[in-house]
Amino acid sequence: MNLYAIRAIYRFEMARTWRTLMQSIIAPVISTSLYFVVFGAAIGSRIKEVNGISYGAFIVPGLIMLSLLSQSISNASFGIYFPRFTGTIYELLSAPVSYLEIVVSYVGAAATKSILLGLIILATAGLFVPLQILHPFWMILFLVLTAVTFSLFGFIIGIWADSFEKLQLVPLLIITPLTFLGGSFYSVDMLSPFWRVVTLFNPIVYLVSGFRWAFYGMADVNVAVSLGMTALFLAVFLGIVAWIFRTGYRLKS
Repeated sequence: MNLYAIRAIYRFEMARTWRTLMQSIIAPVISTSLYFVVFGAAIGSRIKEVNGISYGAFIVPGLIMLSLLSQSISNASFGIYFPRFTGTIYELLSAPVSYLEIVVSYVGAAATKSILLGLIILATAGLFVPLQILHPFWMILFLVLTAVTFSLFGFIIGIWADSFEKLQLVPLLIITPLTFLGGSFYSVDMLSPFWRVVTLFNPIVYLVSGFRWAFYGMADVNVAVSLGMTALFLAVFLGIVAWIFRTGYRLKS
């Protein structure tokens, strides 16, 4: 494996983060903090606790997951789309760099940014409410797996998109609504039996539930199912990326 090439691409992508610090880090943190203040104040004044946990603390894992999903997709999709847009992707494809090394570089950089952002949001949330992390190992595992999985998803979107508008299409119209409806701000147990069953068809529910379990030991679905669903998404996205490079979909034309 060409570690020099991986390191070069990875460092280039990370350098772009520091050049656009306001957009990459500060803006998402402020946005998430506003979510926390508004939801915590408006709804928290009416819902004091959820399953014995203060509402302000309850929504922290959901807010982190909301930011993690959107930023993972955004970072990875723009990272690979921009070389396609400028035409430099052909120089990369003709260089002595394997497809695996390209994916590891771009997805690794996008996942790193998302994990860093998630940890910053976690530290910021600790300024508002007392937090506890009962299972720190599983919290980090869910954080890393989710970041890598949806960075792969963003990589796929960056290959598929043929305009900057399409880069925002899936995150804004699909991922963000599914996250809001995936138990980020409420427990699935609070819903009626019918809507509880409907909600379980939302894949984001399993990610949020598993992540919240790592904090408080409570979950809407079994944590093993959450971990299994995360691994399934990872396998599916890996398969799609492998197909893209095998067929040259939107890379060789």
